[in-house]
Amino acid sequence: MNRPSFSREAGVFLLSLALLAGAAGGGGGGAAPALVEVYALRHYTHPNFTRIVLDLGALREYTYGELHAPDRLFVDILQSKLNPILHGQSYALGAEYLSQIRIAQRDRGIVRLVVDLDFNRVKSYRVYYLPDPFRIVMDIYPGRPEKAAAEKAPAGEPEAKPEPKARPAEPSAGGYSLARQLGLGIKTIVLDPGHGGTDPGCVGSGGEKEKDIVLDLCLRLQKLLAGIQGVEVVLTRETDIFIPLENRTVIANQKQSDLFVSVHVNSSLNPQRTGVETFYLNLSLDPDVDQTAARENATSTKSIGQMRDILTKIVQNSKIVESRDLAHKVQGRLVDALSASYSEVRNLGAKGGPFWVLIGSNMPSILVEVSHLSNAREAARLKEEAYRQKIAQGIYDGLVDYMQSLGKVPAVKK
Repeated sequence: MNRPSFSREAGVFLLSLALLAGAAGGGGGGAAPALVEVYALRHYTHPNFTRIVLDLGALREYTYGELHAPDRLFVDILQSKLNPILHGQSYALGAEYLSQIRIAQRDRGIVRLVVDLDFNRVKSYRVYYLPDPFRIVMDIYPGRPEKAAAEKAPAGEPEAKPEPKARPAEPSAGGYSLARQLGLGIKTIVLDPGHGGTDPGCVGSGGEKEKDIVLDLCLRLQKLLAGIQGVEVVLTRETDIFIPLENRTVIANQKQSDLFVSVHVNSSLNPQRTGVETFYLNLSLDPDVDQTAARENATSTKSIGQMRDILTKIVQNSKIVESRDLAHKVQGRLVDALSASYSEVRNLGAKGGPFWVLIGSNMPSILVEVSHLSNAREAARLKEEAYRQKIAQGIYDGLVDYMQSLGKVPAVKK
């Protein structure tokens, strides 16, 4: 019998307005946020669904997904700690489609809720949040079991068995997005060289400008991607012109792009800071991310009065699962490519950040910070053609890995 189709929302990531306002105003002194306590777990089994509620002391980032063999759902709450009364607790349920709920401190700063269930008996589920007070809610809806459906088939008609189908590699972050369920591939990629024209971006001690470096990197990456059959590569700018941040994803949307990759060079108030990092659209609790986002967003034309609309767009970003997976693959391959030829390449990771250039895109989108012009060693390396080519190769390898994860093997032109 066919497995029920699941309605999956992208994992939602949240940040309190107070924290965001504090970061914008320079408050808090850059200190890491305290762990919020998960202090209660409630569950209700109704005739038509089961509801599970987690009570937290404040807004916090969370993600969720499916696990198999055995079947279960999970919710991970970041920057959180579990009330000792709840640690290691399990709750048996009487529903046929659910067996039990478990909760524990998965790691320092991460609380995990696990629901043991039978996907063959579940029609759909939802994970969402409610404010004031902040709660994370999971609703699970039962469906007709496959076994029961088979027993009700007309006599003399053998049960139809579905043909086994190869499934694409599961995203590194867990769970299947709609793109993977539908078997969608990549036909158009938009590369976005950051800054340009009257906006030089960050400037090195020797006068090197970010806008020139990233344009060169994107042209190199375009040449590499041109070797993949059936993939069109478009640049938001091919010369030294200024394009407003808000218009860059508009270009990608107009081109009906499947991926959007914005390339930047980093800068820090700390000249000793080094490394490469990749971002997807999200809100952040990391002071270093906030500093990077503030610099990259400096040319935005938006005002404080539009903050609520901006936050809504970020929180409701439906491409977060794909963007997050794309960011992880590009980040990993970029670090590998540079580490193969250069020492002390620091992996700063793939993480969420509130970058204007990623807001409004209709496709998975990432922003890559390839090195620091504020650091003498990395600034010197960025002058080298070999180093720039390694950066382009690393991003290319990550994009190819992502295409393959969708079940599509890119064909290279001969």
